Amino acid sequence: MRTGLRAGTPHPTRRPGERRAARRPARTTPAPAARRRPLFTGRAVLLVSLVLLLALTLAGPVRQYLAGQQELVELSAEGQALDRRAAELEEQLRRQDDPAWTERQARERLTYVLPGDRLIVVVDGEAVEGDAGTLSDAATPPVPQTWYEGLLESVARADGDLPEEPTE
Repeated sequence: MRTGLRAGTPHPTRRPGERRAARRPARTTPAPAARRRPLFTGRAVLLVSLVLLLALTLAGPVRQYLAGQQELVELSAEGQALDRRAAELEEQLRRQDDPAWTERQARERLTYVLPGDRLIVVVDGEAVEGDAGTLSDAATPPVPQTWYEGLLESVARADGDLPEEPTE
């Protein structure tokens, strides 16, 4: 018969539930205090550099995306303004097709008078009645002169050769 240990049977000197003794001897010297972990490990430096590289790589496309979004907003606002302007111009075209509106504008803006209407024109604060297109002689504009005649006249007036013009 063989006397030996079978696999899976406890050691003959050990009792069940007993712990094994540590194989390494205990350290007799304490760990030196000078040995500390480095502030930056190689993995940390590599990770930070990869994150920075990724951020620099994505900065350009993100900036272009945001600029494109801003341009879309501006173009949308410009399109809406052009749509409003087109609607206003279409409304103006519809109004100009109306003969009554055209007649009213001619009377207000161009001072047109229909036959049988009475025209009163105010010149220099005085009401003058008369035919359309005729004004008194006092309201006629002066004869235009050339630029060099006006220049010579102003120089002569400044020298005192001509009397000053009355200011109105």
